[in-house]
Amino acid sequence: MDSTKISAIIITFNEEGNIERCLQSLFDVADEIIIVDSGSTDKTEEICKRFATKFVVRKWDNFSAQKNYANSLASFDYVLSIDADEFLSDELKKSILIKKEQLTGELHKHNAYNCNRLTFFYGKPIKHCGWYPDRKIRLFNRHKARWEGVVHEKLTFSETSPAELLSGDLLHHTTDNLYTQIEKINKYSDAYAIAAVANNKKANLFKVIFKPKFKFFNVYFLKLGFLDGWNGFLISCLSALDVFLRLSKIRMYQKK
Repeated sequence: MDSTKISAIIITFNEEGNIERCLQSLFDVADEIIIVDSGSTDKTEEICKRFATKFVVRKWDNFSAQKNYANSLASFDYVLSIDADEFLSDELKKSILIKKEQLTGELHKHNAYNCNRLTFFYGKPIKHCGWYPDRKIRLFNRHKARWEGVVHEKLTFSETSPAELLSGDLLHHTTDNLYTQIEKINKYSDAYAIAAVANNKKANLFKVIFKPKFKFFNVYFLKLGFLDGWNGFLISCLSALDVFLRLSKIRMYQKK
């Protein structure tokens, strides 16, 4: 019996620094690669077209809408949804290949497969700060799952079944540029605050003052961020900044 075929799904925007590494890791794993781009102005398209089965440009709505559209373009039932700054470790690649070689009926016992994501921050793997194991569903039956959420998208399933854990890490490289990191936090906090106010969430002054402090304490001490050295300290500070901006912007939009 033939192995189960998999469609790899990636959404992109100006990912020339990451996308080739991601695509190369899919070699021998994906039976097709579908990329939905939102109008990149760098070399993303040029690089992708050397690997991709389909490269489609679609105007940006939000993460969920973009990923759901990409899933609709897949030729096969099971999709491997991966971000442009992620790539498969050798062990994870091997475990996916083993699944593909199993009987089709065996794979279909599960609607979803997850894996641990290991993030590299300024070149160092982060094992604390609440960052690992950052378990993510990346392989799933596209007919029984849908992405939902505007800021932080997540999968919802039409049928309840346990996700099976694949061995091996999904490797994730964040930007090594502090300015870009802060810019990203600013962008996401803005989208979060707008969505929060739309859902009648409020933020009082007490929360604005104390929640960022607790966030730092939680990440640096309770989640052992100090064991990650300087990187752990920086992550703790950025996490506190994220909370401060989210709550401050909620108050700002409330007043408007």
